[in-house]
Amino acid sequence: MRWFIRWVGLAAAILFLAARVPVSSQTTPTVAFRIIVVDSRDAAERILARLRSGENFVALAAEVSADPSASNGGLVGPLPLSDLRPQIRSVLDALRPGELSGVITLPTGFGILKLVPGADVAPTGTIATASGGPTVMGSVPSDLSAAGSVRYVADVSGYIETVLALRNVKMTVEDSQDLAKFCDVRKQLVASAQRLVQETLSSKAAASMVPIDHAQAYVLQSQLHAFRGDMAPAIASLQQASKIADAQVPALRLQLIEALGVAHLHKAEQDNGVYQRSTELDLLPPRQGLRFTKTADLMSAIQYFTRYLREAPDEYEVRWLLNVAHMYAGTYPGSVPKAHLIPPTAFTSAEQVGRFVDVAERAGLHSVSLSGGVIVDDFDGDGRLDVVLSSIDSCAPLRYFRRTEDGGFIEQAAHAGLGDQLGGLNILQTDYNNDGHLDILVLRGGWESPQRKSLLRNNGDGTFTDVTASSGLASVITGTQAAVWVDFDNDGFLDLFVGNENGAPQLFHNRGDGTFEDVAVKAGVTRRGFTKGVTAADYDNDGWPDLYVSNLGGTNFLYRNNHNGTFTEFGRGAGVPGPGQGFPTWFFDYDNDGYEDLFVGSFVTSVDETARAYLHLPRNGQTLKLYRNLHDGSFQDVTRDAGLDKSMMVMGANFGDIDNDGFLDMYLGTGNPSYAALVPSLLLRNVAHGGGRTFVDVTASSGTGELHKGHGVAFADLDNDGDEDLVFEVGGATPGDAHALRLFENPGNGNDWITLKLVGVKTNRAAIGARITVTVENANGTRTIHRSVNSGGSFGASPLQQHIGLGAGARRVDVEIWWPTSNTRQRFPDVGKNRFLEITEFGAEPRALNRPPLPFAR
Repeated sequence: MRWFIRWVGLAAAILFLAARVPVSSQTTPTVAFRIIVVDSRDAAERILARLRSGENFVALAAEVSADPSASNGGLVGPLPLSDLRPQIRSVLDALRPGELSGVITLPTGFGILKLVPGADVAPTGTIATASGGPTVMGSVPSDLSAAGSVRYVADVSGYIETVLALRNVKMTVEDSQDLAKFCDVRKQLVASAQRLVQETLSSKAAASMVPIDHAQAYVLQSQLHAFRGDMAPAIASLQQASKIADAQVPALRLQLIEALGVAHLHKAEQDNGVYQRSTELDLLPPRQGLRFTKTADLMSAIQYFTRYLREAPDEYEVRWLLNVAHMYAGTYPGSVPKAHLIPPTAFTSAEQVGRFVDVAERAGLHSVSLSGGVIVDDFDGDGRLDVVLSSIDSCAPLRYFRRTEDGGFIEQAAHAGLGDQLGGLNILQTDYNNDGHLDILVLRGGWESPQRKSLLRNNGDGTFTDVTASSGLASVITGTQAAVWVDFDNDGFLDLFVGNENGAPQLFHNRGDGTFEDVAVKAGVTRRGFTKGVTAADYDNDGWPDLYVSNLGGTNFLYRNNHNGTFTEFGRGAGVPGPGQGFPTWFFDYDNDGYEDLFVGSFVTSVDETARAYLHLPRNGQTLKLYRNLHDGSFQDVTRDAGLDKSMMVMGANFGDIDNDGFLDMYLGTGNPSYAALVPSLLLRNVAHGGGRTFVDVTASSGTGELHKGHGVAFADLDNDGDEDLVFEVGGATPGDAHALRLFENPGNGNDWITLKLVGVKTNRAAIGARITVTVENANGTRTIHRSVNSGGSFGASPLQQHIGLGAGARRVDVEIWWPTSNTRQRFPDVGKNRFLEITEFGAEPRALNRPPLPFAR
């Protein structure tokens, strides 16, 4: 193990520095190249040997590469050479046309480059597609891009270093299926790396290192301490690196000053308890009178940021962090130098929606976790919504909080048989076997290395059984966080589509006997990408669900259902190519016209872009995307008109109706592994008086601007009082960034509502994909509200029961259900309002459900 940790350590330090080197503003030549990216150095070396023996690069890229360019034979460009990371530029500069590089390290894996002669590529700005036509390349993939027009966040976390090392661990197939084994490997890996770096720096060889290598070694040591959250030794190592840089490596000096500021700021947060308990200290904007009580490290952070800005006053990331530090200190805005102030007016909301108060601890939902998923649904059939949580931490078990009759929650994972289900970046609920009990799917390996999924069958007695192997879902191990349950062939059984990062997607057909078969190749859904989000809906209203795939880098895919078990990719033709840096995605009818629209979040990991947005400066990064369904099989990009022209680092996200006006709102969790990524999550309200066509930021007025990493998001009426609360799993990717769960209680709004639980008979029992139309009559006339049964967005699953806001003063409420498998419609006139109803396919009447209010325990 020692040899590869040594190599990874050096490569990781280079990555830390290379991404921060300023790019020349001079015009540089354009370049085109092909690339293959895989998830381990050993695999890359084997592929390089095959290429050197004469195998075709284009065919091999399409076969094995995890890069979004795989479907184009690995072709990237032509594009300006200056847009690439310095590390990539230096490799390409050394190549002649047609030559292969050696194996190089990238944030997403290990790559091989081949310089392409100019005559072999399409005109500048395009890449040749597999179908032969040109495709506009909107941006450089994030793993290749330089910090040029977009200034990517400074990485202080140690996450990249540990992931690179993890990808090089050789594990047998049997070990990869063993969750406890994976936990042990992860723990040993970090400890071994720390010992090796310490031995290197303590040896006589350290004195003979060239200054830049010596400084990098201390940076690596600091990163490994920071990974665990040991910020005092992390700061000490950065100080050693800074001494070397001050004396001998001036090019690194400013980078290390910022890193020291970030490290002190993170330590100040730890010392003041903002990670371990739900507080309002880390909400943006801050409430008057709140401040840190332990300020020594906070003052150090302010000093480092101020020192940095004296030399580089236009660095908006550091300006942002300086303002945040002063907010923590209670000295904002008065003590922030005017030249660097982000004014309080930048954080105000244009509309008031009432303040959402965090009641997680009071309700008994106390969980401190890394990034992960959340499900809110009724797993024990008692009519009360429970909460299930997962974590990217390979050693952390699932947590299962069961709702009690008195309104509190009790943790029962061990009792439910979930105590040995370790890790999991995302989780989803389903009823895959149509037995009326909700099951759980756990997805693992996203960002890191392939790990097995878990399908956990609900036994109906409060326990779960792991049926992954017997169901056939363990046949191929992948790295993923993205999946969707969908009955793609309308046979009444839910199938599973999985988007992967290290290979082709999987489409598991449910045989109806508890087992699945991967039919992705037969179905034609094999396009590769670094997939971060998938969703399903019947976007063309033809009775058959379609699929959408969101990729981090490159084009997204829209698979239109051909009604015969196959799909046709139609993303560009339908006008939904995505932002180029795609992440969370979902279909929803945001304007209530009866056709599913499409949202795609962008993942631009830049604090600089966030600061620019609040200062109303031009953005550089890709925006979120909102595509409006035009009813003819195509979509219109209405991002700007909808007020979503924002460049953000969106991760966990979901949608719901916070004010019961019948129009769907959204909550976007933000972040990045770096401890510098302190940007608020956003609550965006769909403006009803604008016909549901625009969104307004109500983060400040709602009090939901959590600064730390946002992952699992679920909208749910947990207390049965008729409005949707927000369950928000907060936490980063490293042990040093674990955070307390938040439960933001909805303050109420006075509008009417109805909650519908659908039960399929011929359609799948969970009714996923069924369509609801509610017609509401009030003083202003009659309108329709449309919903599809699903669990919502990415990194979070809302209940499958559908909470539907009706607006004010509803006089008459009619409900129509369309069941996709039976292709039948049920119409129920005048069902009443402010009540819970169950509707069964083919049933004569809705059944009223007794769901008394459950105030959160005090």
